[in-house]
Amino acid sequence: MLTALNVMMLVFLVVCAVVVARSNDLLSAVIMFAAYSLVMAIVWQQLEAPDLALTEAAMGAGVTTILLLVVISKTRRTEE
Repeated sequence: MLTALNVMMLVFLVVCAVVVARSNDLLSAVIMFAAYSLVMAIVWQQLEAPDLALTEAAMGAGVTTILLLVVISKTRRTEE
């Protein structure tokens, strides 16, 4: 049976995914993606898969977020 914390994490994951998909601002989408990856790492840990949790934390929340932030910083923002 799911505990209240697990249900809250799953709801947070769904909300993060919707916000990332609907966001017009790239920076806010990257920040929400990082939050999604961190919570997903916690979910993997709760499911007793520590190898997946470490991979998700390192790649999803760490490397991918940093790369996306670097790409955003290299682009220019022009609005017409």
